[in-house]
Amino acid sequence: MRGTALATAGLGLTCLLAGTVPASAVPATPATPTHQRLVWGPCSPQQRELNEAGAQCAKVTVPLDYADPGGATIRIAVSRIKADAKHGERRGVLLSNPGGPGGTGLANTLYLRAALKDAADRYDLIGFDPRFLGESTPIACDPAAPTPEPGPTTTRREDFERSVQSARDTARRCQEHGDNARLLPHATTRNVARDMDAIRAALGERRLSYYGVSYGADLGAVYTQMFPRRADRIVIDSSTDPSATQYELFQRAGKPLEEALDAWAGWTARHDGTYRLGKTPAQVRSSVQQLLDGAERRPVTVSGVRLDAPLLRLVLRQLIQHEEYDPALAGTVRDLADAAAGRPVEPGPELAAMLELLASPELADSMLGGALFMCGDNGWPAGGWPKNPETYWTNMERSRATQPVFGPLVNGMMAPCAFWPSTSREPATVIGNDVPVLMLQARRDNNVPYEGALALHHRLTGSRLVTADIRSHGVYGRGLDGLTPVPCADEAVDAYLRDGTLPAADLLCPRAGEER
Repeated sequence: MRGTALATAGLGLTCLLAGTVPASAVPATPATPTHQRLVWGPCSPQQRELNEAGAQCAKVTVPLDYADPGGATIRIAVSRIKADAKHGERRGVLLSNPGGPGGTGLANTLYLRAALKDAADRYDLIGFDPRFLGESTPIACDPAAPTPEPGPTTTRREDFERSVQSARDTARRCQEHGDNARLLPHATTRNVARDMDAIRAALGERRLSYYGVSYGADLGAVYTQMFPRRADRIVIDSSTDPSATQYELFQRAGKPLEEALDAWAGWTARHDGTYRLGKTPAQVRSSVQQLLDGAERRPVTVSGVRLDAPLLRLVLRQLIQHEEYDPALAGTVRDLADAAAGRPVEPGPELAAMLELLASPELADSMLGGALFMCGDNGWPAGGWPKNPETYWTNMERSRATQPVFGPLVNGMMAPCAFWPSTSREPATVIGNDVPVLMLQARRDNNVPYEGALALHHRLTGSRLVTADIRSHGVYGRGLDGLTPVPCADEAVDAYLRDGTLPAADLLCPRAGEER
């Protein structure tokens, strides 16, 4: 439930599209028929696990453009696992979104059901693929040209220019493909929230409950502002500052990422006998910096694949998110250091998975969903991308003084947004009402920093915040990912969705388990 698999949390994380009409011209209430007759049946063959679980799937018809409800329509794929409540205890429907942006969610119901345990029995669990993703009128782009491998030598500037060219090519091939020029302006967070309400109406429900993580958390907050009277029990996990743009949120991750690296360096120094990266935290950090500095001159070759410094920073970012990944990160850095020194390396499973991903012909297309829902919104929860490539370069170079490992990554041009063709006329969603919301946040989240969740919490005046004192992205249901669970957070979510009971006050959950 993290919403941050390796393929989407880094490369995909860096890539919302635009609306083309003023917000005042777009009705908040969907103009689709409120009593669509949904045809439920087996899910598509690709949804094997849903079918095995006895789920049903259907399509909900919604306007392409909510300002033109009589115009073109698209179809949103939804799944349903029916409630198992007895004695009239069914509460209603519970939608969910796994994050991204760009994550598909038809099968997210399976994960959520396992996490909720008996609380799931009270709801029809509804999964859905957001518009233009998965099975919801998907958007494709022209095929990507093969990504040129870095040469045997490089420079910082050459690495940057390759990222600019890749971003420009992605924007071009998406704009020029098929009917995309007509579709792309309608890929916005606010339209996804409208689609959620259309799903609610098509299901014949007065209100909907919701769980969302990461970008899904921000989507849930948007829904509470657009449809406050339709929001029932809302849980948002790992959210962001509603006053910031997406690019600003990326930049703000630099400091907590460096702090996470400090914590990891301390752990690795205590295990120097295993990893041989340094006996002190400073020595471990120096090993990482030497690896990156060298790769900015000569990319590191592992299993015949050249990895430049931007890719190495991306690998580091994925593995620094969770404390439980500290051994995997240490082993990966050891492998990379050995390869940089010319020693033969049999990459560990995490590095091997990254190499396999880089070699995949589907890599470029797997990043499209992130681009659709980052590049066009004018403000939170996305947007705000500078148009001039030199702005990114300047920010990258300035960041090195205080954020030498992650500054060039979070300030760089990993997304195609500077060249994206559409420009939204819808403003950012303004947060400010007292709809009851249960918020979860890890205190040392280095993907979406804790201060951002506090800012959203203060705007959502009816919310309660459950803080977990851990390094993690995502708090609820960690045990299902093989991570250390946070019992007090899990219990707070289950109690709220089961009984409607918000904590009486904000909670700080103690650390679970012993320090490794």
